[in-house]
Amino acid sequence: MTVDMVSRDKVVSITYTIHDDQGSLMECVDLPVSYIHGRQHELFPQVERALDGKGVGANVSVQLSPEEGFGTHDASLTFTDDVTNVPEELRYIGAELEAQNASGEVLKLVVTDIHDHQLTVDANHPLAGKTVVFDVTVTDIRDATDDELRAGRPANSCQDLPVQ
Repeated sequence: MTVDMVSRDKVVSITYTIHDDQGSLMECVDLPVSYIHGRQHELFPQVERALDGKGVGANVSVQLSPEEGFGTHDASLTFTDDVTNVPEELRYIGAELEAQNASGEVLKLVVTDIHDHQLTVDANHPLAGKTVVFDVTVTDIRDATDDELRAGRPANSCQDLPVQ
């Protein structure tokens, strides 16, 4: 009996947590997400390399600097306006909205501060500027089908990997 190992063109299913460098839990995905190893996907390359050659049940831990992970915090993506210019349903910390910039790019904005009648929204990724640690567990490995290889993603893949 051969044991499947993580390698190119295998469908790899993982669960993971992301902690900041202070140890605070930032994200937890305990339902397996799948990707095709060695192909184009959204998994960070450092995490993919750490998984290479591992078997089901293996755990890896990968630390990513802001530059390697979710990017540095870009102050130009933070906007402050008078709270009265914002719809009431968005006047709380954590509220999310989408806006289109001059280039036609859609930005996801999150309300991060309300102070002195001013409301601040931030279009940076919530983990931008943070050193993060991915703790990843391999839950399943199998050969990708020809259809999956052509599509570039596993069949029935309904959950995405963390966006780079």
